[in-house]
Amino acid sequence: MLQMKLCGDLVLRTNCAPVDNITPEILSTMDEMVAMMREQNGVGLAAPQVGILSRFLVMMDPDSETVYRMINPRIVSYGDTTCTMEEGCLSVLGNDGLPVFANVSRPDSVVVEWTDETGDKKMAQMSGTPARIVQHETDHLDGKLFIDYLSPLRREMLMRKVKKLKK
Repeated sequence: MLQMKLCGDLVLRTNCAPVDNITPEILSTMDEMVAMMREQNGVGLAAPQVGILSRFLVMMDPDSETVYRMINPRIVSYGDTTCTMEEGCLSVLGNDGLPVFANVSRPDSVVVEWTDETGDKKMAQMSGTPARIVQHETDHLDGKLFIDYLSPLRREMLMRKVKKLKK
């Protein structure tokens, strides 16, 4: 049973290692992550969020409900225009147990390549919400959180709302 890691856990600040072999364990974990993501009304979940320091993630396009299982995802290019939208994270929860949100500016489109669960190489141009989700989730694989994009003052204000990590 996977357990969500919360803000303050060092696993969320660690750079993840590439996946060399697609194992049954990784595939099973990805299935569990999809179920967890849906259960918590999320649109993405990266391996470090469940304590695994490997480069894989799951995400869903909320418009089409297409689920992507991405192994070793890499954003190869970013669009020229940016967009500011509200972001939250299943690992950054408020005292009420729900994600806290803040406006984050990111490129509006990206080209991403990855290996899918069958071992096939994939590439897609994503824009709008899917582009934001893939950027947010690949950031997790590099030990970065959406709060890192906030000004120091805004981050401090948001962190006052964040549930303290239980020791």
